[in-house]
Amino acid sequence: MRLALIGLPGSGKTTVGRQLARRLQLPFVDSDQVLEQRLGCSIRDFFAREGEARFRDMEEQVIDDLTLQHEGVLSTGGGVILRAPNRAHLHERTQVIYLRTTPEEVFRRVRHDQSRPLLQVDDPLQRLHELYAARDPLYRETAHFVLETGRPSLSTLVNMILMQLELAGLLQA
Repeated sequence: MRLALIGLPGSGKTTVGRQLARRLQLPFVDSDQVLEQRLGCSIRDFFAREGEARFRDMEEQVIDDLTLQHEGVLSTGGGVILRAPNRAHLHERTQVIYLRTTPEEVFRRVRHDQSRPLLQVDDPLQRLHELYAARDPLYRETAHFVLETGRPSLSTLVNMILMQLELAGLLQA
């Protein structure tokens, strides 16, 4: 089984993905961690040095590789859906779960996180509103399942995902 989690930066993709993989007894991989291994530096440093376009080129290659080779749960970067090939590879090769989170909720979670390059701006909440407006339609286009995250506990969120997968006939009861 191949599952992929998409959503805004800070929507919980990695945290939920790890727990979901554990519950399903599947391997977990975070595309951003794979990217950093390939780049030999942090995404933030690469972004600053090479720019977003070059970063997206590298990300596209990683997503192509992972959606072909990785069996299990895949957590993706927040901007992965900006490129059409990524959207296609994710949608065609995996079951995509969009962790839909409001900009305010993301801001509450990540306002002190210095490692997120797109949020290192004067008004990060405004930036999150802009990202949400631009990306929500692309997340929806890519996803097989849309989960409104709100503020449930991690285990409740994972149970909600498992229930959706079961209802879709993708898991044995």
